[in-house]
Amino acid sequence: MPSLLSLSLEDIRALSSLYDEPDWMRQMREQNFTKYQSLPNEISPLYSKYSDANHLYPDRIKLPAESNSSESTDYLADRMSELDREVGLMRVGSTIVKLNKSGIGSEGDAIIIDDLAKAVKSHEGKVKDALLKHIGDHDVDKFLALESSAFRSGIFIYVPKNIIVENPIRLVCALSQDTASSISRNLFIADEGSKCTIVQELYSPTTAGSSSVQQGVFELTECHVGNGSNLEMITLEALDSNNISFLNKKAWVERDAKMSWYQGLFGGQTSRCKVDSIMDGTGSSAEDVEIIFGNNTQSFDITSNLNHIGRHSRGRVLVKSVMRDKSKSLFKGMIKIGNDAKASESYLAGHAILLDKDAKSDAIPGLEIETNEVKATHAASVAQLDEAQIYYLMCRGLDLDSAKREIVSGFLEPLSRRMGPTIRAWINYLLENKWSGKPLILKADEALEQMLEVERSRYRESQDLFEKHYKYR
Repeated sequence: MPSLLSLSLEDIRALSSLYDEPDWMRQMREQNFTKYQSLPNEISPLYSKYSDANHLYPDRIKLPAESNSSESTDYLADRMSELDREVGLMRVGSTIVKLNKSGIGSEGDAIIIDDLAKAVKSHEGKVKDALLKHIGDHDVDKFLALESSAFRSGIFIYVPKNIIVENPIRLVCALSQDTASSISRNLFIADEGSKCTIVQELYSPTTAGSSSVQQGVFELTECHVGNGSNLEMITLEALDSNNISFLNKKAWVERDAKMSWYQGLFGGQTSRCKVDSIMDGTGSSAEDVEIIFGNNTQSFDITSNLNHIGRHSRGRVLVKSVMRDKSKSLFKGMIKIGNDAKASESYLAGHAILLDKDAKSDAIPGLEIETNEVKATHAASVAQLDEAQIYYLMCRGLDLDSAKREIVSGFLEPLSRRMGPTIRAWINYLLENKWSGKPLILKADEALEQMLEVERSRYRESQDLFEKHYKYR
């Protein structure tokens, strides 16, 4: 298998020819790959000394020679059976091995869920308009340029005008068992007045680890949220501890529309996730809520940027991290309010709890305000567990480990309650497995069923957690 280090412009051209892509797609790939070659791992000198992007070894990243149509799904049997009853697809490596649209509703024929390579041919107009609309944005991050040029797979979802998708669309994405890494590009479009929730699960097979191979996920997800529409994107990352992930997520939000990002990041050795929410239209809004739990020597590099362009736009970011053992997290974020974004409001915060003395967390929030008549606030905190709280709980019968779990649960619960009961149960299940050292994969066992039953009976929090901040009282 070829490596990421040896990837060349000729390989990109061959990839485009393999999928018989139109000229505009080939040119876009070539332009973005040239940018990838010229960019450093971390562009900002402020962030570079904190970043663990140098933990990526391009010579150890093996790329698939071609798409494999016989990918093994044995370790995903439970997730496969779930898709028999729910709308969604399963992708292993670069291959979509299952697609189920039944049960999507009476408008199911109008909603498009497909492989991006097929969509380029069957829905070229929609794909071309979306991909070329912001083609100049791919020089801000080396890995975003890689993912937009060297992708071998992708998912295309289009929700037509005024269509409300009642049930979430499930995307189960997993690495293949041949140690090849995955480079993918997803495109999601919510047309004017539509509403949709997309839930993505990221898995990988359990591996023994090798000094010669570093398997990883490189993925770009682009969301276009039309006037008055509402799109939710939920990502649960549960990779094996020997894997890496470099995720880029971008959303362009139009007039009176809303984009919501909800993420639970638990797996992988090195995880880098960058979210950019661009509020183009008047009255647009974006929200990014993330839960991170690391142990051993895991490293999480999280970036969330809010770019206010339209007037009366509203942005919210809240990231909470729990670090055990020798794990570490880095939270970076920037609020940018442009010249024309008067009457906008923005809030960005990153908070972390360290469970052990060798755990580490850094936070670097920032503001860039180019106009007046706005509200903008950022916050950051890093702290050890409160010994008084531990003592209080242990005095009431809990052992040390259970006391820590209760404090962590209380720290994270306001974020998980932003999501529906099923997602809350899934996050609690993954947190419990991570705490206990069990495999990070959702399985329909008794423990998960009990958590689902509890969460479905609970009252979903109606008060906006951001409104609790003194700036917005």
